Amino acid sequence: MTVTGPDFLALQVRDLERAAAFYEQRLGLRRAPTGPPHAVVFDTSPVPLAVREPLPGVDLDAAARPGLGVALWLHADDAQELHDDLAAAGTPILSPPVDGPFGRTFTFADPDGYAVTVHDRA
Repeated sequence: MTVTGPDFLALQVRDLERAAAFYEQRLGLRRAPTGPPHAVVFDTSPVPLAVREPLPGVDLDAAARPGLGVALWLHADDAQELHDDLAAAGTPILSPPVDGPFGRTFTFADPDGYAVTVHDRA
């Protein structure tokens, strides 16, 4: 038995429609035509990303910050432009844009407090 790598990523969120709207309207992601119940799956590649209702027993309000210790990175065509749009919309920016080995990168907090890093190196 061998694991070949990540195949699906899902963030558990407090308000499914609010989270889905954020990822669609602020990041430009598009919903996949199908998905599991209680989730919105986005048509991302190479790995699908989803937001979903919390699993039974998960209390997102009990955590200091959801996903603490996990690094979620997304690729964008223009990280600086996305940063500027998010900042103008009042999205919390956790680390400002810098240039590095992954191109321009910055980190923001989504509506549930997940830290998401964006880079623009192809």
